[in-house]
Amino acid sequence: MQSEGPFLEDLLRRVAETPPDFLLQPFIGSSGCVHVAAVVADLLEDLTGERVTPNKVAALGSKKERADRGRISVALIMSWLFYAESLRPHLKQAELLELILDGSAELSPHVAASKCVSDPDRREEFVRFCLSKLGLRPKGESRAQAEDRLTAISSAARKAAIAASRGALERSRAVLAALKRKAAQESADKYTRE
Repeated sequence: MQSEGPFLEDLLRRVAETPPDFLLQPFIGSSGCVHVAAVVADLLEDLTGERVTPNKVAALGSKKERADRGRISVALIMSWLFYAESLRPHLKQAELLELILDGSAELSPHVAASKCVSDPDRREEFVRFCLSKLGLRPKGESRAQAEDRLTAISSAARKAAIAASRGALERSRAVLAALKRKAAQESADKYTRE
């Protein structure tokens, strides 16, 4: 988040206005509608003017429908976001494919692709996540503000906090149960001595 990127509101509007074609089921195995690898290849070609080989984007294909549908759907919406004119000066082809692959794999277990478009909080999380992966922060925000806001709305951070809270609660219950057992044992020992 070293560099300042475009205004957050412009990118949020772009994601909110995602065309219906980008929300269709990705082609996996023998079913689906959108060949995500082709969309990403087009994006990369538009950025550089060079042809992208199918092998380069092969990781965006899959035969495991259940396991990969969310990841590939998020990658498709990322492609739509990265087509934004305001982001183009910040994109580098060499890093972009890796960013799409790694970013979609990181985000998809926590946020459904449809929620990235329809839910305002998940939309903001999605845009801020993508900006952070590009090393950008929204225009007009300091680095600290951008990091704090991303952490505040992050589904992954929220799930980690909930898991930590559950763990702490379980430990508290275990300690309380041990204290009750010890008190009962001490009471029984005291009764036996008298």
